[in-house]
Amino acid sequence: MIVDTPNGRIAGTTTLTKRADVQCYLGIPFAQGPDGDFRFRPPVAPEPWEGTLDAHSSGPAAPQNPDPLLAQSGFRQAHWSEHGSLTVNVWTPRADERRRPVLVWFHGGAYVSGSNSSGYNNGAELAATFEVVVVSINYRLGAFGFLNLAHVLGEGYEDSGNVGVLDMIAALRWVAGNIEYFGGDPDRVTVFGESAGAAAVGTLLGTPATEGLFSRAIMQSGTAERARSQAESEEITERFLHVAGLEPERAGELTTWSARKLLGAQKRFADEFAAGVIGLPLPFQPTIDGRTLHELPLDAVRRGVNSAVDLLIGTNLNEASFFTEFAPDTVEPARSHADRLLAAVREDQPGEPETVVAEYRESVAHELGSAPTDAAVLESYLSDRLYRQPSNRLLDARRSSAGSNHAYLFTWKSPMMDGHLGACHALDVPFVFRQLHRLEAVTLVGDEPPHELSDWMSAAWISFADTGRPNSAGLPVWPVYDAEERRTMRLDVDPEVLSDPRGGLRRFWAERARVESAHV
Repeated sequence: MIVDTPNGRIAGTTTLTKRADVQCYLGIPFAQGPDGDFRFRPPVAPEPWEGTLDAHSSGPAAPQNPDPLLAQSGFRQAHWSEHGSLTVNVWTPRADERRRPVLVWFHGGAYVSGSNSSGYNNGAELAATFEVVVVSINYRLGAFGFLNLAHVLGEGYEDSGNVGVLDMIAALRWVAGNIEYFGGDPDRVTVFGESAGAAAVGTLLGTPATEGLFSRAIMQSGTAERARSQAESEEITERFLHVAGLEPERAGELTTWSARKLLGAQKRFADEFAAGVIGLPLPFQPTIDGRTLHELPLDAVRRGVNSAVDLLIGTNLNEASFFTEFAPDTVEPARSHADRLLAAVREDQPGEPETVVAEYRESVAHELGSAPTDAAVLESYLSDRLYRQPSNRLLDARRSSAGSNHAYLFTWKSPMMDGHLGACHALDVPFVFRQLHRLEAVTLVGDEPPHELSDWMSAAWISFADTGRPNSAGLPVWPVYDAEERRTMRLDVDPEVLSDPRGGLRRFWAERARVESAHV
């Protein structure tokens, strides 16, 4: 199968799914490099190529260290290379002149791992089942994508703290200019992602440069608050240089280091940054640099940036169990980390920490209907802090948006680890992608997951991408979210619409935010 694009001819392949055959065009470059002179610099459009580009296999992942937490969950380490990593994968029913809805996937991995070639989020089944075009992208990770060197390297590196975000925007511009050749509609583009991928979507939602590049957004366990101030970003850089053994005046050596040597410094820095404490901010994330990001994406959304975009957003019930049940290096149960809740509260909340914890424990007890264990309080606290409350704040920020808002809470519980994981982080992804049979998925969903839930969710996601309404034959009518009733779809084998689920915890956090604001 041959497709003619503005940059040249592309040869793809066919894969057979449960429903039909799908055309795959894998490893298509949307930018040059990003090694050599392109390291730490904004992406540059690829040069047209001669002959036919072989797009039968995915390109390499962006450089990354092994993720021990993912390895414990059955994920294989991606093959990486700095050269040729900025690519897109495209799955389409046919590369014809039909204009199908397009879904562009941003992978997760805390901005330090992941790739567009994971079987966990292979787009073939979605493309075949619903006659849509699915695109997944790579973007630069870790220090390669988010280390702010502007203040130490100067001209040419002003965007270094956000080149990962600029990669995402470049990929969306590639979609805008090329997807019609693959049977897609450039006017019906939905961006979606999970975890850091959803945070990427939240960032793009608050980035003025993306207006017009997508009309809908889906955020699975994400936030529009993952960005640092310029001062915080520069402090991170100073700490990174110290760990790397470089004085600021020698920072330019990072441009010539091998990718593996840079990853070694990144590993040492990440270990020192985390210091074993669960729930700290990500070591690498975008910077409010006054160029790509002018303010926190949440604040930009509140001001009306991308107001016309329709939003579908939600979280899983037990987001943090994925972390508390697996301490990355020790596989230590969450119960031994209960004391860290106090430490986190001391940092996050004003007032006496013991009083705050007692109030939070009371709120969790009310939601559970029984006295919670220390582990349950810790898991709920981290889930709220990292995922659920940022999602609520984003919905509140879009109260006046022209686009629609829909919310969900995923509650189906994993049977693995004797049920201790619950509805953990990332459990929803294979349901959306209809990939429950994949090895990476089985380690979370088990051998007998509810396929009907996957049918309902994937249909709702595609309906939203097509029409802006997440309709599905297996679900109740999904109402628009509003600030009064806060109606939310509970996604499980017995789905239902709830008004303000876990509202007591939401009110706890809202009240603490007001108290904190009064102390500023």
